[in-house]
Amino acid sequence: MINYEENIEVKGARVHNLKNIDITIPREKLVVITGLSGSGKSSLAFDTIYAEGQRRYIETFSAYARQFLGGLERPDVDKIDGLSPVIAIEQKTTSKSPRSTVGTITEIYDFLRLLYARAGDAYSYNTGEKMVSYNDDQIRGLIKKDYDQKKINILAPVIRSRKGHYRELFEQIAKQGFVKVRVDGVIVDITKGMKVDRYKVHDIEIVIDRLKVIDTEDFDKRLSETINTAMYSGENVLMVLEEGEKVARYFSRDLMCPTTGISYPNPEPNTFSFNSPKGMCSHCSGLGHVYQVNEKKIFPNKKLSIKAGGIAPLGEYKSSWAFKQIDTIGQRYKFDINTPIEKISDEAINVLLNGTVESFDLDSKTLGVKRTYKIDYEGISNFITNQFNEADSTSIKRWAKEYMDKITCPTCDGSRLRKESLNFKVDDKNIAQLAHLDIFELAEFFKKLPTKIEGNQLIIAEEIIKEISTRVQFLLDVGLDYLSLNRSSKSLSGGEAQRIRLATQIGSQLVGVLYILDEPSIGLHQRDNERLIKSLEALRDLGNSVIVVEHDKDMIERADHVIDIGPKAGKYGGEIISEGKPEDLKNFDTLTADYISGKRKIEIPKERRKGNGKKITLTGCTGNNLKNVTVTFPLGELIGVTGVSGSGKSTLINETLYPIMNAHYFNGVKKPMPYKKITGLEHIDKVIDINQSPIGRTPRSNPATYTGVFSEIRTLFTKTPEAAIRGYKPGRFSFNVKGGRCETCQGGGLRVIEMNFLPDVYVECETCNGKRFNRETLEIRYKGKSIADVLDMTINEAVDFFELIPKIYRKLNTIKEVGLGYISLGQQSTTLSGGEAQRIKLATELSKRDTGNTFYILDEPTTGLHFEDIRVLMEVLERLVDKGNTIVVIEHNMDVIKMADYIIDIGYEGGKGGGKLVAKGTPEEVCKDKKSYTAKFLRKELGL
Repeated sequence: MINYEENIEVKGARVHNLKNIDITIPREKLVVITGLSGSGKSSLAFDTIYAEGQRRYIETFSAYARQFLGGLERPDVDKIDGLSPVIAIEQKTTSKSPRSTVGTITEIYDFLRLLYARAGDAYSYNTGEKMVSYNDDQIRGLIKKDYDQKKINILAPVIRSRKGHYRELFEQIAKQGFVKVRVDGVIVDITKGMKVDRYKVHDIEIVIDRLKVIDTEDFDKRLSETINTAMYSGENVLMVLEEGEKVARYFSRDLMCPTTGISYPNPEPNTFSFNSPKGMCSHCSGLGHVYQVNEKKIFPNKKLSIKAGGIAPLGEYKSSWAFKQIDTIGQRYKFDINTPIEKISDEAINVLLNGTVESFDLDSKTLGVKRTYKIDYEGISNFITNQFNEADSTSIKRWAKEYMDKITCPTCDGSRLRKESLNFKVDDKNIAQLAHLDIFELAEFFKKLPTKIEGNQLIIAEEIIKEISTRVQFLLDVGLDYLSLNRSSKSLSGGEAQRIRLATQIGSQLVGVLYILDEPSIGLHQRDNERLIKSLEALRDLGNSVIVVEHDKDMIERADHVIDIGPKAGKYGGEIISEGKPEDLKNFDTLTADYISGKRKIEIPKERRKGNGKKITLTGCTGNNLKNVTVTFPLGELIGVTGVSGSGKSTLINETLYPIMNAHYFNGVKKPMPYKKITGLEHIDKVIDINQSPIGRTPRSNPATYTGVFSEIRTLFTKTPEAAIRGYKPGRFSFNVKGGRCETCQGGGLRVIEMNFLPDVYVECETCNGKRFNRETLEIRYKGKSIADVLDMTINEAVDFFELIPKIYRKLNTIKEVGLGYISLGQQSTTLSGGEAQRIKLATELSKRDTGNTFYILDEPTTGLHFEDIRVLMEVLERLVDKGNTIVVIEHNMDVIKMADYIIDIGYEGGKGGGKLVAKGTPEEVCKDKKSYTAKFLRKELGL
């Protein structure tokens, strides 16, 4: 009898490649599901257990609510018992909005906004003085105390430092019954008629009352009424002017500078939000950056004339309104369309860019008389800016963007907030400065803060500080001490995003929940692994069940229960090949057990390659946290770039080196991070970046279409006798073109059910049963297989099937060689992991004829790979380098690092503590460095 309080029971799971498996998973334990890539781990954890949990959650909704959600299909499983509410923490869950930051997704920034609204001190952006605000009773008390027995004027400011004649204003003031006003420091009688110079800047205040300050009940009553009237007319500000004095004193119900009288509205949390009109910088709308037209992109080659295409957005000369206007401008500024751009005067260039409205006289060649010409020209720069800001079309915006640079907003200096918001401080720091600190520095700041503030502020702030400190500590616990709150969520790696969600879930303190995580160790250096494991154990110790799909050896050894799925991948996997405590694993004859026990291992190369003697040297890199780093890349070697998370590896390689090389070889437009110079680019033919971004974002994209092999297969099908008789062309066998596809699902094979606030769900098309094509197309067969049958084949099967067709065989065999023989040709790209997508890109590049002089960049290619998969992948990379190519691998996995010929170690820490070149050389040389964290783990790996 199963005790469902202690176990989750899964019976007859058949999702994807799972072979009708039964499994008992202990509750309130840390359970690791491991196995080869494609063996069925995610099918069990996410597509069976999580999908069923989600379906049951929706079933708790009312029938009314469910009608808006549509049906959620039950996963192919007989039954699941003992299931708790399920939360999946995946790698693809962060928002890609430019407004989303680490601070907003962790909610720490929300608490910061509350802290500044309730306990921040306001300072004048003019004088730096502390702002003050008073209630009416305080103002009355101060006037009586400071002006006792003195004659005073109480004024209401209505105009501050603005031009105008203000006739209507004076008439309105007179109608309200006021007799005198103070204009530019002089009190005058309004009833005698008022005139002021409309072109000068003026200050105008209404004289509300003139009185002598005495201590009587009648005076108190009169003063209260006067204060109230002045506050109404002056919009919560009044001025007190002692007779005989020239400088008035300001009082305000709002926050106000006592010297200049500028005031801020009383703060609220939205005052500090860059997503609210109350807080955002008006110039960049709270994004922190703006797009600005780059003159060099408008005139890329100044030796060209306008006619030859010297003005890039306009292209070569043609009869159009724009060129007619330029002809007229040329007559005015003495150039024509054949003049090289470099010979056109600066004044004329300025007009071409920024436009003008002017008239000029010119002798008419045909009439022999002067004619007046009018230029009303918008300017190329203004036109591009307007198109970028106002066009509805995405393609037009993209066109405009080609001629613009993304720059830090000059108004807010990238802080995203208006200047008033930036002048509220807690312990001498504004909210943008706090958001700029890395998490470690932020934790230190809040440790000391209670000793820096006192009185009422401390009472108000205490609870908020406690909430912030707790959340910050959770981020430290998952190894994210190097991130800052203002870091855009778009720039986070899959592993970082997942660990932020993990920290948020630990902070939520839920109990009795089933958490399912997808390789949380991705992008994490071995040094930080311990902290991650402790966080998962903390989640378990709260009373939750934690299931982790993982390959990391440390994680497997620390688990309470390990489930190994295999024995191989794809159709040869989907079985439970071992389960039990980590120490029990070694008793089984499985690939995982062999690598854990050391029976199998990835061998260290007997000798390191010396390369071809040539090198690329990148000098003076200062992007993000890089501290003037100079790095040499020896060519013809396998180069490993290592260092703790956030040390600056991606900044150096992906954001500095790759954009430089891409611009050099392929005219790439991405601007590299700052650097001084680069040498040695002439030694390389091309650069190829193979990252983990998806190969397609819809179910229509698949490995066959991405690699280009599907075009060859479609052409092959048209050559069959039956297709030739029917006159079918390659388009007939495309599921993206009308004619051969199923029109019910338009070749998708699936119907989309929109889930509103949940992710869209795809269900199989009932007309074609997921085959994508209509009956006539499916009647065409090659060697007994229809086009749909071919798409259903695994890569391994397809390699054998197309063995005699060299063009197709070469591409498919390369996919097989990178360890993806288990995926099917038509597998939807949305179901591929980041690591699988990366290896398909690698296979696509490998199938091309390489020059033996190519520079490959790979970013963590071991993501999602089992030990055995890593061995297969490294064999492919080794072959590439042996042909003379250079491979740079950004990696944390020690099995890859120990096989590198040359290592570049960046560190020492992450964030501000990183950005330095710690060590370089062969793995054996790097091991000698006593300060390098990588060296510590590498010594253990190499047995030194």
